[in-house]
Amino acid sequence: MDIISQLQEQVNLTAHLAFNTLGTLQRDAPPNRLSPNYPEPPAHPTEDGANFSEQPKQMSAALVKAAKQFDALVAALPISESGEEAQLKRIAELQAENDAVGQELQKQLEAAGLCADSCLSLKSELLS
Repeated sequence: MDIISQLQEQVNLTAHLAFNTLGTLQRDAPPNRLSPNYPEPPAHPTEDGANFSEQPKQMSAALVKAAKQFDALVAALPISESGEEAQLKRIAELQAENDAVGQELQKQLEAAGLCADSCLSLKSELLS
């Protein structure tokens, strides 16, 4: 897999972890009193109170690990030492090469089409 695909996968993983971490915290966090003017919030039953205190640590550790992996992938990207003009020149060269290969492919396709037409004509003559 190329580096850009790996970066995209890592971004997707990081977004997934962030979404799940925040959603879990929102869902499972015990309620807090926002102001003395409000009544005491009702108790929020959890299946395992001890698990709740560990779960945010584990989820945030996974999120930090994913962010560090993303940073490592970004650091692995090749650094372009040439300026913008050199990059534009290289793009033009690659475009010219692509055009030449495209023209050659088109010629090959046309030749294959003519060959296929000849074969079909020959088949029709033989069957007649």
